[in-house]
Amino acid sequence: MPRVHAFGDDALGDRDAVGLVAAIQEGEVSISEVIEAAVARTERLRPDLNAVSYVAYERARAEARDPRGGFFAGVPTFVKDNVDVAGMPTQQGCDAYRATPLRADGDFARMFLATGLVPLGKTQLSEFGFSPSAEHPRLGPVRSPWDTDRTAGASSAGAAALVAAGAVPLAHGNDGGGSIRIPASVNGLVGLKPTRDRLAQDRLNRQLPVRIVADGVITRSVRDTAAFLREAEHVYRELRLPPIGDITRPGRKRLRIGVHTAGIGRSASPEVAELTLKTAHLLEELGHQVEEVASPAPPTVPDDFLLYWGMLATMVVRTGRRGFGPTWDRTRLDHLTLGLDRHCRRRLHRLPGAIARLRRLSRVSAEFHRRYDVALSPTLALQTPLVGHLDPTADFEVVMERILEWVAFTPWQNATGDPAISLPLATTGAGLPQGMMFSAGAGQEATLLELAYELEEAAPWPRLGEAPRGPVES
Repeated sequence: MPRVHAFGDDALGDRDAVGLVAAIQEGEVSISEVIEAAVARTERLRPDLNAVSYVAYERARAEARDPRGGFFAGVPTFVKDNVDVAGMPTQQGCDAYRATPLRADGDFARMFLATGLVPLGKTQLSEFGFSPSAEHPRLGPVRSPWDTDRTAGASSAGAAALVAAGAVPLAHGNDGGGSIRIPASVNGLVGLKPTRDRLAQDRLNRQLPVRIVADGVITRSVRDTAAFLREAEHVYRELRLPPIGDITRPGRKRLRIGVHTAGIGRSASPEVAELTLKTAHLLEELGHQVEEVASPAPPTVPDDFLLYWGMLATMVVRTGRRGFGPTWDRTRLDHLTLGLDRHCRRRLHRLPGAIARLRRLSRVSAEFHRRYDVALSPTLALQTPLVGHLDPTADFEVVMERILEWVAFTPWQNATGDPAISLPLATTGAGLPQGMMFSAGAGQEATLLELAYELEEAAPWPRLGEAPRGPVES
């Protein structure tokens, strides 16, 4: 199993972002040393992981010499290449047009960078984020550092691969069907999809008829995710949601937790179901009230979500020249994007009903969470697939069936808008991370973070940084 990381005895060490902030503030390391270490690690990992789409090292070095304010001042990061950042192109993982550097930050990037984070560049994603495996037809796949024969998972694959392998302590991801939680599961990381509207959103995402996309971060520790949400809340506050605040420890309240291993139209494999029930047993040992329940998702959800997913592809395919300029060439789109477009156009008459039903799911979820504080399920239904299993140039029907088999749990919270977190609490028989997902009612990120702290203490998860130092392969 080829395994790769870049942890070492440089300025980054094996610190998480909060630990790195403390080291900088106490004078143990300088910001310039930290940035140079992150650049060196990224360059060492690039041939193995293929996780970087654009580098901005000189910009990062300039910021190291004149750091902006914010709690995370000097902490290196990456931004996913579907969010606008001033001075960088937004290529969306796509070959159908040529992007040029932008003049201004988008709304999310403005908030994200106001926390002090220093971007080293942008991370690779699947074309427009449609596939749960970032396998670019020309540039190649993003690979998991836990096993480079396997996908790094979802459109935030590049971000997760770099965090897991030690290039940076945290990175931006966004999640329209699981793309924070899926790569967190695959790469042994913490990935929280916030409540709808919790964080600033770029204009296009705000205009969708069902706002399924949420931005956030992928981290190695619960405290990094909690600290980012705290600092983001200082910059941007959605007044319709209860504040998260500064969550630094486990909660005392014992929770009512409903556990299920059946997802949206599909069920977990026997191995993954067993791992989920072992996590449920751990929760019982910690004093929580755990009950096996049916999935709250109505049977209409798989078809409705797939049709809505196809609508997003149709928007791209049919308005590409207007949105992306004169270099647009739709013949360079991959088979998955074009297949989703065909799927939607053949069923356009069903789209209004699908949108109406998806909008009503927030009420279904609210009813479920009146009975249960938290739901537990696996993040993914199957073990991480090998590179090529979800090849976007393969036959659409074959690949879509494989996607639906694997991604059977995460789209539910995109439809409902609820928060959900994937924690690396399980390991498969093949030695691969397998995330467990916890979701709560709208606005209840604090509950999820308190539970995550408790589980991190009770069952610490393995990290690649605990392997022998330096880039390793085994």
